[in-house]
Amino acid sequence: MHRLRNASRDYDWGSSDDIPHFLGASPDGRPLAEIWMGTHELSPSEIEVEGETSSLSGVAGQLPYMMKILAAGRPLSLQVHPNAQLARIGFEAENAAGVPLDAPHRTYKDPRHKPEMAYALTTFDTLVGFRPTAEILRVLDGLDTEVTSRLAEELRAKPGFDGIVRIVEQLLHEPPTAEEITAIVDECRRLVAQHVDVKRAYVTVLEVFEHFPGDSGLVLTLLLNRVTLQPGEAAFLGAGIIHAHLHGMCLEVMTSSDNVLRAGLTSKHVDPEGLVTCLERGMSRLARITPEVVGTETEVFAPDVDEFALAVTQVALTASGVELYGAGRRIALCTGGRVELVAEGGQRLPLVRGDSVFLEAADGRVEVVGSGEVAVAFTPDDEIAGRLIDLV
Repeated sequence: MHRLRNASRDYDWGSSDDIPHFLGASPDGRPLAEIWMGTHELSPSEIEVEGETSSLSGVAGQLPYMMKILAAGRPLSLQVHPNAQLARIGFEAENAAGVPLDAPHRTYKDPRHKPEMAYALTTFDTLVGFRPTAEILRVLDGLDTEVTSRLAEELRAKPGFDGIVRIVEQLLHEPPTAEEITAIVDECRRLVAQHVDVKRAYVTVLEVFEHFPGDSGLVLTLLLNRVTLQPGEAAFLGAGIIHAHLHGMCLEVMTSSDNVLRAGLTSKHVDPEGLVTCLERGMSRLARITPEVVGTETEVFAPDVDEFALAVTQVALTASGVELYGAGRRIALCTGGRVELVAEGGQRLPLVRGDSVFLEAADGRVEVVGSGEVAVAFTPDDEIAGRLIDLV
């Protein structure tokens, strides 16, 4: 078992308080957006071996997944992650064009797809996936503006996913003027003041407007379903699903990738054509993940991907040691309380909230004692292999 030293990202949308408080540190006033745990080339975690600091990849190799603590103080960009084929093609094309990996206009930082899962640590609000056609029409019909009336007319002429994507393309290539955006915001404000809304579409526009007053992405938010996760709930965002986190803190588990195509609500590089190309069918109604309950202490969140799953184990002082779910190369994060990990070989490691650890396959079964919660990211195939070994 190795304690991790993890890189942080201070993107402008980050919260100045949430992650420092989670880690037991004092805020310094700067926005702290993410803590990365894994072996991604841009910010690999470090470990200490025999008094020497080295990259986690030197011990773990390249992990297929990474884990992040994400804290959104304001909305993130409207974005989509590519599937495996598009990621490989895009990465090779930008390499061939000589675009540096750290260039602001670089889109593909690696050749891998990026499905991801968000496990809420606080109440977490996000926009994910398109609303059903009928719901979008209800949203648009409630707004008395030229833009929304035109969009509604076009969607009625071509309903369904293809029609919604056509609206997205139009909004990205011919964005509304500042006056047209103001008219839509004013209509949302009027309706909210009258306690009228359609599944929080209008209040979302007002919330986003506070941070991006002239951004055409405000209109796009009307097409997306708002999902609120309570602490302990999770949602899966597959490759090709448009989304934008709004606020709150979560634990993200994803493939080891940093490929993001943005279309608005950001100061970073946007790639409207790339985003539209990456869009895939999928509605937010399918975003929530129902965990498998193992014993009485563990919930396993396993989306339909090969690279990662997440197991969350809660223990109490009155309980004896509880075995952590997962096998092989794992990253464990204490998300609450004060616990101790006990490896099969007898090594013991105390953890408090915010502490993270890399578990090797050689650590075997690891138990947790104390009072708290531990989240473990692992590869499902490794867990299956571990079960087979136990049966031999």
